[in-house]
Amino acid sequence: MSLFKARIRIADTNDAGLVLASLGGDRDAFCEIVTRYQNLLCSLAYSSLGDLKYSEDVTQETFVEAWKKLDSLRDPEKLKSWLCGILRYKVSHFRRKEANQPIKGADELEELDEKNETPASEGKLEDQAISAQQQALLWQALEKMPETYREPLILFYREQCSVEYVASQLDLTEDTVKQRLSRGRKQLQKAMITFVEDTLTKSKQGTAFTVAVMAAIQGISPPVKASILGTGAVKGGLLFKWASLLIFMASFAGIISSYFGLRAGLAQSRTQRERKRTILFVSLFFGIVIIYILGMFGLKHFAVNDHTMAAGYSTAAHLLVLAFITSYVVLVIRMLKGMRKLRAQERLFHPEAFQAQADQLHSKQREYKSRLRLGGIPLIHFRFGMPEIGDKPIVGWIAGGDLAYGILFAWGGVAIAPISVGIISIGAISIGAVGFGLFGIGTIAVGAIAFGASAIGYKAYASFSSLGWESAFSNGFSTAIDAAIGPIAIAQEVNTPLAADIANLSLMDQSYLWIMAAIIVLVIVPAVLHSNKVRKIMGKH
Repeated sequence: MSLFKARIRIADTNDAGLVLASLGGDRDAFCEIVTRYQNLLCSLAYSSLGDLKYSEDVTQETFVEAWKKLDSLRDPEKLKSWLCGILRYKVSHFRRKEANQPIKGADELEELDEKNETPASEGKLEDQAISAQQQALLWQALEKMPETYREPLILFYREQCSVEYVASQLDLTEDTVKQRLSRGRKQLQKAMITFVEDTLTKSKQGTAFTVAVMAAIQGISPPVKASILGTGAVKGGLLFKWASLLIFMASFAGIISSYFGLRAGLAQSRTQRERKRTILFVSLFFGIVIIYILGMFGLKHFAVNDHTMAAGYSTAAHLLVLAFITSYVVLVIRMLKGMRKLRAQERLFHPEAFQAQADQLHSKQREYKSRLRLGGIPLIHFRFGMPEIGDKPIVGWIAGGDLAYGILFAWGGVAIAPISVGIISIGAISIGAVGFGLFGIGTIAVGAIAFGASAIGYKAYASFSSLGWESAFSNGFSTAIDAAIGPIAIAQEVNTPLAADIANLSLMDQSYLWIMAAIIVLVIVPAVLHSNKVRKIMGKH
C-alpha cells in the first residue's frame, strides 16, 4: 500500500483510532496523524522560534519522538495536547542549546566596540545593526509604497528628524509632510499585513514535510507496548475509565472477601494450635497472591523487553493463572477438612477451652436461622462458629458460612448460588478470589464474561492477563482466537480498531455503575457484617 492511499480510507478516523492503529504498527495511521497536526505544530514552533527552517526541524523531531513514545500516551483523545507538550519541550531544549552556543563573530564585535570612539550613550554597534533578514523584510514592505510617501517616511525615521526638518529637506510644507507620513504609515501597515499573510500561507507545510517525517521514522520500530487506555478511548474515554475502575475493583474483590473471611477465623479459634493453623492458612492464601502478582509483573517485564519470546511468556502467564486456581481450590479444601479435624482433636485434648455456651456442639449461638421459611428452606441461614466434624453445609435462600448453598445468594469460604461471593464462588454471578460463573468477577475470574486481575472466558477483561475465546483485553497478556488488545497480545486481530470493536467495551455502557455497586455491596458489606458478628458472638471465651 502506498504512503497516501490509506489516508483516504482513514482520514475520518478519530485521534484515538489513529493512535490504536499506530500502536499496532500501522504507519499509514501515523502518517495521517502527521498530516493532521503538522501545520499546527510548525506554526506554534515558528511563533516561538521565528525561523521557518528551525521550526520545521523541531516539529519533525517532535513527530519522531511521538512515534517512539506513543505507548506512553495514556489518553489518546488528548493526542493534540500531548503532541503540543512534546513540541514545547523541544522548543525549550532548542532555545537552551542556542543560548549555550558562542555568538559568531563575538570576538570581532567586542574588539570593534573597544576601538569605537562613539560615546556609550549612543549604543553599541551590534544594537544599531540590522540583520539581512530584517533588511529583506524592510525593503519588501517599502518597495511597493509610492515614492511620494516612501521618501519622507524613510527620512523621518532613519534620520530621527522632526517634521520641520523633513519639510525643509524635501521642499514641502509641514502639513504636506504630515499628510504623507500619515498615509505612508497606513500603506506600510497594510503592506506588512499582506506580506505576513502571503508569507505564512506560502510557508504552510505540505506533502514534502509529511514524507520527510515518515522517512525519519522508517528505520524505527513501532512501540512494543500498546496503551490499554488508548484502546479504551476508541470506544469512549469516559466509558473505558469506568471499565478500568471496574476491572481494578474486581481484581481485589476476592482478596477483600478472603481477608474478612479468614479474619473471622481467628475469632473462632479457641486454642493456640487453632490460631497458629488459622494464621498459617491466611499466610498461604496471601503468599499465593504475592507469588502470582510478582510472577505476572516479572513475566510482563521480560516479554516487553524481549518481544521475540512474547508467545512463550504469554503461555507462562496463563499457566501461572491455572496454578493459582489449582492452589486456591486445593488449599480451601484442605483448610475446611483440616480445621474440622483439628477442632475435634482440640476438644478431646483441651476441653477446658470449650466451656462457653457458644462453643458447645449444636449450640444455637453458632448459627442463625430465620423463622421465615420459603419452601421449607430458611430465608436466612448463617454459621458463625468454626466448622465441626458432622456439620452440614449452610443452606438458605440467603446463606453464609464455611460451605454455603444459597437459593438466591451465598457468601463464605465456598459459596454456591446464583449470586455467590467467597474465596471460591460458583454461580451465575460469582465474585471471589476464584470466581466461576456466567458473569465472573474476582482475582481470578472464569466465566462467559469475566473481569479480574486475570480472566478466562468467552470475553475476558483483566489487569494482568486475559484468555478469551472470542476476545481478550488486558494491560498485560491478552490471548484470544478473534481479537486481543494489550501490550502482549496474540489473536487474529491485535491492537487494531477492528479488535477494539470485537472486544466491545460498549457492553458495559449501561451497566458498569450497577456492577461496581454490586461489588461493593455483595463483597464488602457481607464480609464486614459477618466478621463483626463472629467477633461479637465467638470472640469471647
